[in-house]
Amino acid sequence: MSPLDALAAETDSAAASEPIILVTPEAIEHLHDLRDDEEDGEKLGLRLAVASGPGEEFRYDLSFEEFLTAAFTDEVRTHEGMKIIIPGDDVELLSSATLDFSSSHGLVIRNPNRPKVATIEGLTIDDELSAEIEALVDAEVNPALAAHGGFVTYVGHDSEGTAFLTMGGGCHGCSMSKMTMLDGVQTMLVDGIEAVERVKDLTDHTTGESPFYS
Repeated sequence: MSPLDALAAETDSAAASEPIILVTPEAIEHLHDLRDDEEDGEKLGLRLAVASGPGEEFRYDLSFEEFLTAAFTDEVRTHEGMKIIIPGDDVELLSSATLDFSSSHGLVIRNPNRPKVATIEGLTIDDELSAEIEALVDAEVNPALAAHGGFVTYVGHDSEGTAFLTMGGGCHGCSMSKMTMLDGVQTMLVDGIEAVERVKDLTDHTTGESPFYS
């Protein structure tokens, strides 16, 4: 093996050992307890995957599976003797997230990332107006919503004055979020950007912690 090949192998090995998520000691202890109750538990790892689609609030699928049968594209990391398996497509969405456990809430995932933006056919997302809308959302709209634990994500515009967004965090499923979107967010965008005449909320509010529209 040449020196360059050796360096590349060493770099790949170091990257493969870098944790993707943080797993707290409380979560590790609980996972070991759960795994010990499973048949052939020593062969099992925790598979952590994002179950929600683009534009939806994060939902997760956690299950035990044999880590030796993990797909080639899966990323496997060892945390205090516990294998954590993350699908390759979800690595970016879960990077720097924390898996924790408490007796009152069970296993909890705190994720600093945002869901990928939903793709809606017919909407424009990569022009100058989109850049202007995204800049205003990042600089003014989301900081205002952050106090309530919420945020909006820009989805696109229809070139006829309508900007489409989704709501997440504390705003997802909240009975006040429709008013927030139509009155607060719409006012900020319409007043701030001449080409925007109205806002449409694409959020499915029948899901979330306090779902409505049901």
